[in-house]
Amino acid sequence: MNNLADPKLHFGFAVLLAMTMALGPFALDTYLPAFPAMAAGLGTEVHQIALSISVYVFTLAIGQLVAGPLSDRFGRRAVMLCGLVIFAVASFAITGIKSIEMLLALRTVQAFGAGWAIVCVPALVRDSLSGREAAKFFSLIGLIMVVAPAIAPSFGSLLLGFGWESIFLFLAIYGALLTVLMKGFVFTGEVGKAKPHAHVSVWQRYGAVFAVKPALRYMGLQAFAFSVMMLFITHSSFIYQQHFGVSPGVFALLFGANIVMMLVMNLSNRKLLNHFAPQQILRWSLSLQALGIVALLLVMSFAPHLWLFLPAMIVTVGAMGAITPNIQASYMEYFAEHGGTAAAVLGAIQFSIAGLISAGSALLPEKVIAVVLAQGVCSLLCLALIWTSKNSHKA
Repeated sequence: MNNLADPKLHFGFAVLLAMTMALGPFALDTYLPAFPAMAAGLGTEVHQIALSISVYVFTLAIGQLVAGPLSDRFGRRAVMLCGLVIFAVASFAITGIKSIEMLLALRTVQAFGAGWAIVCVPALVRDSLSGREAAKFFSLIGLIMVVAPAIAPSFGSLLLGFGWESIFLFLAIYGALLTVLMKGFVFTGEVGKAKPHAHVSVWQRYGAVFAVKPALRYMGLQAFAFSVMMLFITHSSFIYQQHFGVSPGVFALLFGANIVMMLVMNLSNRKLLNHFAPQQILRWSLSLQALGIVALLLVMSFAPHLWLFLPAMIVTVGAMGAITPNIQASYMEYFAEHGGTAAAVLGAIQFSIAGLISAGSALLPEKVIAVVLAQGVCSLLCLALIWTSKNSHKA
């Protein structure tokens, strides 16, 4: 996407790509307040509605694995636009469902389409940018996208006043609008079309990605660093509302503080990239996350007070604002070709491993320190992966 090199178009492209990446948090978080209303309307239990989250996350990973090689074969344009249309149509269809089975089936289709669209974003960036410039662009996308999970539940609550169906109608309109915008402003000229190596088979593409051994390190880093955040998200309600006894309103503020810190780290990352390589900043930010977890362990062991625990957790989760864009840029640097397949592998491994770790954490003792220890194990794995590298350029 040569247009990315034009500073005048830089921000606009980042907004549209961030809006595409936001399909995930919007489709996951916007309808959370509607669970009771949906359960009542479909004649089922809330925990049955909650199954649609697991279905969505799992299918999102599968959709990326399918679409990544397809985007390398047929071009980003065809795959992304097709994914957006599938997402929009499935979202609209959900507004007319009458049973939990229909919900789960259509959420599967919806997630499949979202996976097709999302997987093309890192590949589109890598098609035009590399190194520090790619890291800056991924950071800009992250800066814009971080707004989505912050506003999604509140926006869902507002729409709920018009019926839970209005939430999925919004998602349908969002997907349709994004399709038009991407087609009109991003996929112009030769942008997103298939490349000369398009005849390579799917298995050859996946083989080529896994043959790049230094890139395997970043797959692990993405999965385990994301797991640190997922463990917090999974248990945040228990930690703050049950253990520390805060009200739902205060919980929302405390949770939002992590988003603010991610924004700060993201902005700092963009400044640091003017002077340091992405791999060096990644080492620092992963180390900062580890220090946050050490502080959490000390607080829970010797002075388990909310106002000591809170800043340590904000640092731990907020560090993701610098971790994620630098992992993406460092990883995609290896794949000037097969970028869609590479992005598919990274996304699928991230969601599958983090999902398994998050689900497995339900077996832990119902104690805050158990959650923190699980975060610590993930952080140690990250440190081992990043600090044992012998290649200073590729980290």
